[in-house]
Parts: sequence; structure tokens; C-alpha cells
Amino acid sequence: MPPRAHLLLEANHRQLQSAPPAVAVLPWGATEAHNYHLPYGTDVYEATGIAAAAAEQAAATGARVVVLPTIPFGNDEQQLDQVATISIRTATAAAILADVVRSLTQQGIDRLVILNAHGGNQFQPLVRDLQNQFPVLIVVINFYQLRPELKERLFERPGDHADELETSLMLHLHPELVQLQQAGLGERVPFALPSLSQPGVWTPRPWSKSHPDTGSGDPSLATAEKGKEFFKGVVGAVAEILSELATASKGQLPYVDQSQL
Repeated sequence: MPPRAHLLLEANHRQLQSAPPAVAVLPWGATEAHNYHLPYGTDVYEATGIAAAAAEQAAATGARVVVLPTIPFGNDEQQLDQVATISIRTATAAAILADVVRSLTQQGIDRLVILNAHGGNQFQPLVRDLQNQFPVLIVVINFYQLRPELKERLFERPGDHADELETSLMLHLHPELVQLQQAGLGERVPFALPSLSQPGVWTPRPWSKSHPDTGSGDPSLATAEKGKEFFKGVVGAVAEILSELATASKGQLPYVDQSQL
């Protein structure tokens, strides 16, 4: 198989020079414990797999898209007591993202999609600042929030970390890395202060105290078939976004000249 031009790690200069990408995709994950049955790199595998498949699908329609190497670290400040968890602070993420944007815009690539796989990564303030500094449109996609109707139909026991959804996805993407027989229940210890659990109120969970096995959500009903169907739905949704961005004309909201705002 020849190198795929939509994957930057494979593409060569001749390919990209002859057909420069209009849209770049930056997969962003995290390196952290995922209950007892999923690998630390779960978020990296998910972000990488979805980005690559969606870019391939978009490229097949003629969209000029390139997937950048995945950022493997995210904000895991509340999990630093768990062995070998790596966390980067918001200032670090901001510096990485700013340099990526600075590099791309110098080359005329003014549309960037962040494909995020980790709930602890919060990009909104970073994007607001960068779009005011550089001539760029930045779109953030939290893949786990896409296709809510499909998510509701497929998964019986909702959670938000190493749950039925993530376990099913990994059973589809990398079944050899899933040890479902040793999974914990993914139970959450509720806050002793109930007023802090109401809608509109937020504070970080002391993760190891709130989730003793590090999971959040029961993974026991996960299957590769569920993961495959969810993957297909999410990839299709991301590919549609990439195709639309790649063919957008400057002036179409929200793809506007930020310097004129």
C-alpha cells in the first residue's frame, strides 16, 4: 500500500506539495488508567482511529484533509496518584496548540479540527484566544458526544470513563488489549455534599476516591458489535464535518476573516 496522503506520519513531501491540505485534524487524547481492563492509551487509540477513518472517508469524496500526529497527554491533574499517569497543565496544552496553529497558518492551512477523546481536555478558552491571534478557524469535536441517539440506543449502562461505550469501542479497535474479565464495576462514590451534585454546579472529582477502580460506568455489557456500530456512526459524522470544512468558502459563517471582526 502506498503512503496515505491524508496521514501526515505516512505522507511524503511530494504528495503534500502537489495537493496541499485545506484542513488539518489534530487528534488529542490522554494517558491514564481506564479501570482494570483497558489500556492507559485508550483515549489515544480512540482519537487516532476515529480521525484516520474519518479523514480517509472525507478524502474519498475529494476533501483535502491531513491528520496530524496524536497528542498523547491530557489534563489528568486529579489522577496523578495513579501509577504512571501523565498530566499536562492547561498552559502546556495552550503552548502546544498555539505552536501547531502558528505552523499551519504560516503554510496557508487555516482550518483545524481538534478531535478530542478525553473529557478532562477543555479547549474553548484556548480556541477563543487563538482565533483572535491567527487567521484560523478551529473546530473542537468531542467524539463521545456525537450521535447521542445512537449512543442511547446502543449502550444500556451509561458512564463517562472506561464504561460500556469505551470498552465496546476498544473491543472493536483493539480487542487484543482488552481484558474484560478483570474489569471493576466502575461504580462512583457520591459526594457527601449533595448540593455540589446539582445541575449548574461543578467541581473536579477526587478521582481515586470517587472511582475506586478508576472506571466510571459498568463495562460488563460491552461488545465489539456495539463498538463497531458506534465507530461507524461517529466516523461518518466527523467525515461530514471535514468534507464541509474542506469545501467551505471564506465568508461562510463561521469561516470568516477574524481580523475584520
